[in-house]
Amino acid sequence: MGKLTVNIKNHEYDVHIGQRTYELFATKYAELFASVDRIAILADEQVAAIHLPLLQEALAFTNREIVVKTVPAGESCKSPAVYVDCLSFLLNEKFTRDSLIIAFGGGACGDLTGFVAATFMRGIRFLQCPTTILAHDSAVGGKTAINMPEGKNMVGSFHQPSGVLFDTTLFTTLPAKEIRSGMAELLKHALISDGEWAEELLSNSSFSHPAIEWLSSELLKGIEVKAKIVAEDEFERSTRKYLNFGHTFGHAVEAACGFGGLSHGESVMIGMAYSLILSERHGTVDEQLTNRFIAFSIKQGYTFQPIYDFTFDIFMSYMEKDKKVSFGQLNFVLLDGVGNPTVRELSKGQCETAFDQLRQRVEGDRAR
Repeated sequence: MGKLTVNIKNHEYDVHIGQRTYELFATKYAELFASVDRIAILADEQVAAIHLPLLQEALAFTNREIVVKTVPAGESCKSPAVYVDCLSFLLNEKFTRDSLIIAFGGGACGDLTGFVAATFMRGIRFLQCPTTILAHDSAVGGKTAINMPEGKNMVGSFHQPSGVLFDTTLFTTLPAKEIRSGMAELLKHALISDGEWAEELLSNSSFSHPAIEWLSSELLKGIEVKAKIVAEDEFERSTRKYLNFGHTFGHAVEAACGFGGLSHGESVMIGMAYSLILSERHGTVDEQLTNRFIAFSIKQGYTFQPIYDFTFDIFMSYMEKDKKVSFGQLNFVLLDGVGNPTVRELSKGQCETAFDQLRQRVEGDRAR
């Protein structure tokens, strides 16, 4: 079992990843459970249908009634309506400031649960029990949010969990789409931190269908990258912005497709290709890397179809609402070489040129 400690000002918590991590409830987290008056699980409905008994069994030692609230699967749970419904559920179940919520699902469920915990009675404790590869990014760092029709993660708060526990045996039931989604964020962590690691991933023919044992150690490396950055910049005032590599355009793709139409990671994969093209002119990335990245993405089953289904203006309408917009200027995380991220302000014209180039590059790869 792997373990990593996230150290943030006035708060510290552990991330555990491996098999049988839920056994830690009765040992390491026994004091936490003894200190709460009520316990709720907010669970992705699809995950609950398969894996909820495993979590409930691990919590049996508490000898408490543990209430369960299922929420829609995936991004559809991150709506204002579902958020308010969860708050009403807790109030009707007589939850207090001394209660605890457990997030049981993918990154979307974790984002929703974290925001519920952050705002219920001005903040209560919660545990993250992620069930997807993608959540190795979202479950760590304390970002919580729900979506609005106008854009992704537009309403949220910073609220750190009391702990994060990944049981990797749950990954065996993930569909191929979810595996691709999570692996995209792993590649992002490599591209912004370590050229050698990024090269290993881009050379891995099993990238989109990894072995669980290999994946456990790789995810811990990704979590370590994020934990180090978050410890330096909890509230995204400086270096934490680097974690958004591929996300400005990626979020626009996700929104244009309708949240859930294309997974977060699949959208970010497109966003990273777009950012690499921007990095050729406004950073120090070689065209060869971008072309290799696009070819690798297509070979591993990622799609670029949305850039043909929607116009640049549609994507721009979402990017202009991005949280990283400052004084009307779009801020993109680019690379001054692999492992060396930077932030650049770019104009609409520069963004449109990159979009046209992305279309041309993808077409060129398809023609080969």
